[in-house]
Amino acid sequence: MNDDKHLYILWATGDPVTSEHMVLMYSTNAMLYGWWDKVTVIIWGAAQKLAAEDEAVRLKMDIAKKAGVEFTACVSCAVNLGLKEKLENDDIEVIRWGEKLSKLMQEGKHIITV
Repeated sequence: MNDDKHLYILWATGDPVTSEHMVLMYSTNAMLYGWWDKVTVIIWGAAQKLAAEDEAVRLKMDIAKKAGVEFTACVSCAVNLGLKEKLENDDIEVIRWGEKLSKLMQEGKHIITV
């Protein structure tokens, strides 16, 4: 994989419309149509509640996963929101993202924040 074709989407919004019609629609189509070689969605803050609790969002996440989108979540947010176990049970990687995200930005990687 060409690292220049790896897109990271920092998903922080708790808005279900934006989540479904931007984050999940774009990430799915980016993989299906080959716009990027790899798409990683980092779930942060309020978005974690949607990922864990909103059935429409969860369905679109399943479609995205089948298209090859990878999901990961901030462990501090997950613990603070009481969602760590739920996210992990949904096969979402839950890790420390602060330093890693900072490094990606410092390296000029492709990051969309929504």
